[in-house]
Amino acid sequence: MDNITHTLTGLALSRAGLNGKTRFATLALLIGSNLPDVDVAWSGWGSTIAYLKYHRGITHSLLGVSVLGVALAGVIYLWGRRRPARRGLPPLNGPWLLASCGLATATHLLMDFTNAYGVRPFLPFSGRWYAWDIMFIFDPLLLLFLVAGLGLPAIFGLISEEVGAGRGGYRRGALAALAATAVLWGVRDLAHRRVLDMLDAHVYGGENPVRLGAFPQPANPLSWIGVVETDSAFYVLAADALGNGVAPATARIFHKPEPSPALDAALKTPTGVIFSSFARFLWAEAIENEDGYDVRLEDLRFTGLRPGLAAGGFVAHIRLNHELKAVSQTFSFAGRRD
Repeated sequence: MDNITHTLTGLALSRAGLNGKTRFATLALLIGSNLPDVDVAWSGWGSTIAYLKYHRGITHSLLGVSVLGVALAGVIYLWGRRRPARRGLPPLNGPWLLASCGLATATHLLMDFTNAYGVRPFLPFSGRWYAWDIMFIFDPLLLLFLVAGLGLPAIFGLISEEVGAGRGGYRRGALAALAATAVLWGVRDLAHRRVLDMLDAHVYGGENPVRLGAFPQPANPLSWIGVVETDSAFYVLAADALGNGVAPATARIFHKPEPSPALDAALKTPTGVIFSSFARFLWAEAIENEDGYDVRLEDLRFTGLRPGLAAGGFVAHIRLNHELKAVSQTFSFAGRRD
């Protein structure tokens, strides 16, 4: 998820009651809810293939979030012990501070797991990606729930001291926001399962599905993009969990390429290895030209429903000479390229 959503989730956890358990709980939750993204320091901001290799890596694993949680709690505890006590605030409590830091980093991992990008929770022992595929990476509806749950009690408090002006109002709003998040996840999970069943019930180009996936669209929890793999092609199509279902005849078709030495050579380059280990629906094409070969790799999870609308796609380009040696390797997503 985006860092605004992570931050608001940490604030909601604090307002839900953890800020009354120990001093500096809010600070711990706000920092901890974003701390796993420290990996941008060595993965970059998405402009190179290193982003795919290192982003959501060890800091987004079960081991990583545990270590980060303990380290954050230790730093805040040692710093907090030197701060003078303040009247009206709870005392510094080590166990509750540790619990707050651990919950914050674990929540970050959980929220990143809900979207199609996924996480690698078992690093460094396994680099396999896992994803729930139910949330868009920036979900306006989820953001609205969090903003409303955290902001409305403050607004009502300005209107009347009798409506949510005290701590109880903030707590009820935070709990409502967290409950709405859980409900949204449940609704999207049900819709996701229904779309997968609908995709599986059709025949594509005379072939049965071999593998399929459904990926959410922002705002509307009933709107999805389906990706279906058959023996000879990939199909990308719109899906409605309740309305018109799916229409295979409207799908974008990506025919699988014939095996070729150029494609094999491209997949063995550093960019090809990293990209293919990340891509769940890897489509490739190799085009021969006067200088050699131009190989394009694309992860169809992130492509568009119409040509030219795939600005958010994940694409790698590898140029080979006639001896099948890599001349250039580039990676791009969201309209950016190295």
